[in-house]
Order: sequence, then structure tokens, then C-alpha cells
Amino acid sequence: MKKTALLAFALGSSLAFAGGNNLTGTYVEARNADVFTGPCYANSEVNMMGNLAVRGWRIDSGSYNGVDLSGMAVVGVIRANATLGDVINSAYPVQSVLIVDQKATGAQKEALQAFAKHMGGDLFQKVVRVDVQPITFEFEKNNLHSVRATMKAGELAKIETRPIQDGDHHCSNEEVWYAPLTKLDHYMAGVTLSHEYSGKDLNTTWKSPAKRSAFVGSFHL
Repeated sequence: MKKTALLAFALGSSLAFAGGNNLTGTYVEARNADVFTGPCYANSEVNMMGNLAVRGWRIDSGSYNGVDLSGMAVVGVIRANATLGDVINSAYPVQSVLIVDQKATGAQKEALQAFAKHMGGDLFQKVVRVDVQPITFEFEKNNLHSVRATMKAGELAKIETRPIQDGDHHCSNEEVWYAPLTKLDHYMAGVTLSHEYSGKDLNTTWKSPAKRSAFVGSFHL
């Protein structure tokens, strides 16, 4: 009887793991306000900027809801009501667009959407459109620690970043003022060389380069 119970438990545990989530990957984010900054710049932008963002996950290996997503990517685009990350004023309501990897199968596209909504939380509570586009992630020398990254989602969205350098310190008291919009194992702030969205479903498009507004990082789930 005990052997039967143990066998049933082991079988149930292995099935649960097979259908569970076990992902690792890389992440890029950019906003239309500085995230690495001092109070002088932050106070000049709050409630006026920082309500727009593009963010993307590349899954290096693993599965979500039992669906293998190794090598897949998903991008989220956000239009909020106020500055994202402001602890005083609410950024809600928020509208968003999801862009899933063109090379994904039907089951993978569904799993990518579910994964993005899990990682994106309330910022993806109102998805107004799901697009399918070719998505590419490139890291200099395949090393995210260089903070040189390029992410493209077809012709709809793009982020390009570089490291923060001495000349990017304008106030001498800069710090990471706003945290990344998702949970990460490790991240570094960077300068945004390109931050673009050209879709029609958020009632706005933008180009917001030359800001200290990017994060590059790694995640697991």
C-alpha cells in the first residue's frame, strides 16, 4: 500500500513538473523617461513623461504551461496614464499590445501570451491587440553584461542600448530611480539609442532616443 502511494506521488510530481514552468532568458526594456537619473531630472519628467514603454523577453531555454518556448521571444508595448514606477501617482489605467514571435507554433503563441501576462502583471491587464512579427534579440558578443543590445519586433517596435558612460552623468548623484517593470535576476541600466513604436492600436506612436531609460537583464521562472 505504501509503495503504491509513493509511486502515485512520484508519478504525479513528474507530471506536474513536465507541465510546469522552468524558464531562463534575457530581457530588454526602454521607457520615455530616464530610469537612471537624479532628483532634478526625475522631478522634471514625472507626470509629464515615462508613460510609454517597450519591453521584451527572449526565452533561452525552458517551457511554460508545458509548452517548450526555447528560442522564442515576446514583446510588450505599454501606454500608461502617468509615469510608470511613480510611487505617488497611479499609472493606471494602462493599455498594451503584445507582439509574439512569428516562428512560434499555435501552441507556442498561446504560451508566449500567457508567459508575458504572468511576467507583465497588471501592466498587461488590458491587451488591446496581439500582433505576430519576426522578433530578434542581439547582444554584443552574446553578452548581456555589455549592455549593448538590440531588439526588433518587425517594423512595429525597436530598442537599442549602450552602457552608461562618464559623460552621461549630468547631476553627479544619479542612481537607478525607477526599477525595471518585471522581476529580474540581474539587471543593468543603460542609455537608449533607439526606442520606437509605430503601431496604431495605442492611439500614439513614438521615438524616444538618447535617454538613460533602458534596462538589460536576465530572468528565470
